[in-house]
Amino acid sequence: MISALVAARDGADRLSEEELTSMVMLLTVAGHETTVNLLGNGTAALLSHPDQLDRLRAEPELLPRAVEELLRYVTPIQATFPVVGTEDVEVEGVTIAAGEVILPAVLAANRDPAYVEDPDTLDITRSPKPHLGFGPGPHHCLGASLARLEARIGFAALLERYPDLSLAVDPSELTWQPNVIFQGLAGLPVRVGKPGSPQ
Repeated sequence: MISALVAARDGADRLSEEELTSMVMLLTVAGHETTVNLLGNGTAALLSHPDQLDRLRAEPELLPRAVEELLRYVTPIQATFPVVGTEDVEVEGVTIAAGEVILPAVLAANRDPAYVEDPDTLDITRSPKPHLGFGPGPHHCLGASLARLEARIGFAALLERYPDLSLAVDPSELTWQPNVIFQGLAGLPVRVGKPGSPQ
């Protein structure tokens, strides 16, 4: 991928060294951090909702829906990177002036009751609705398809390999990393039980 970025051309235009460095850093950090957080947050959510975990184990074909629901319910990002308003705009009675810095709250948007019915309930059978787990519009994550694939493979392997997996603490004792952009657990204490037989 890095070679493709270096070789990319648009006529005589190409990415500068600074742009390439920024892109590689973004791909490395965002691609790793968000996938780790999705797997950790999702595992914690499933272990905290045994009814959903049991349903997923009984109906593994629900895994693609479960991944989308986990992206909505425990999204790996809390907010997108700050943006600056280009013109005055009013949103829900609040004026945002041109030049003001805005931190779009993905976590809040994914739990908006005006958009998602019963948003604080994890439901892996929920008909998938568009969510902001990969960011909005032109800033939509380029690695979204890869992240979904990694999540499906990761959750499937984890559930198959560790059929007795459970939280080692009460869900209320889980702590989150202090970060404005990313949402990830500081740790995920689990009991693995007896490993199942890998296929």
